[in-house]
Amino acid sequence: MAAPVPVIFNNGRTCPVIGLGTWKSKPGEVTQAVKDAIDIGYRHVDCAHIYLNEKEVGDALRAKFEEGKIKREDIFITSKLWCTFHRPDLVEEAIKTSLKNLGLEYLDLYLIHWPQAFKEGDDLFPKDSEDKFIPSAVDYVDTWGALEALVEKGLTRTIGLSNFNRRQIERVLEVAKIKPAVLQIEVHPYLNQEKLFEFCKSRDIAVTAYSPLGSPDRPGAAPTAPQLLQDPRLLALADKHSKTTAQILIRYAIDRGMIVIPKSVTRSRIQENFNVFDFQLTLEDIKQISALECNGRLCTMGDTHHPDYPFHDEY
Repeated sequence: MAAPVPVIFNNGRTCPVIGLGTWKSKPGEVTQAVKDAIDIGYRHVDCAHIYLNEKEVGDALRAKFEEGKIKREDIFITSKLWCTFHRPDLVEEAIKTSLKNLGLEYLDLYLIHWPQAFKEGDDLFPKDSEDKFIPSAVDYVDTWGALEALVEKGLTRTIGLSNFNRRQIERVLEVAKIKPAVLQIEVHPYLNQEKLFEFCKSRDIAVTAYSPLGSPDRPGAAPTAPQLLQDPRLLALADKHSKTTAQILIRYAIDRGMIVIPKSVTRSRIQENFNVFDFQLTLEDIKQISALECNGRLCTMGDTHHPDYPFHDEY
């Protein structure tokens, strides 16, 4: 099996092309999942403050460090700044909380999780009487300046964005002393993000694909919602390559030039998701998969009233 080639960022640092996603991985499950992933060969774990499981991820990392399975420099760890910590004076404390929970001295990548800033305080989802998020007046370009300071202090090696649209990325680029290296966005055949991906390539920003398998366990998914993993057109391609549909979907992101972070807590699936380096999709395969595009966004953050909600724009 060929070794995966890492993605090179615009700051010269590298990132393993496949990582373990940890969104929705429960505290009672995620420690073993991360241990299994490291044993299988993963060297990239995607985390976030709002996932509320970074302590358990940290337990797994510590165990593997103590075993001598990996050294700190062998593994790439991402975390994300939550919306209630956008105010510049709160950013450093936020990353230090993640570092403490993960048991690390620095992150490899720190992202602004969403462009929307929420009212500061202990409530991570502050809402008003109409069940709308309560915004903060903070501008995300000022938040970006605080992230740049984290690089200068050695708390993270690389910084980037998540769930930003093209216009919002351009605003950050206009003020950035340190250019965003990564944009993490939802990507799968029902939402292939071609325009935003091409924009990012033109600005030398790498793209990480989350929910590449269609996030069948996402909150609020209707029982009758289309299941990407069961799409007959993808099943036919999986049969053609003697692979699973999940492997086809992961390869779809990789063969387009993206980093990809499939999530699972089941060892057999974590293994299966990693076994994607002994085949490649053809250009015709990719064209067929891309034809499934239907603007099928699955992860919306719900409240569209926030002034910085990113998904009103076309891309």
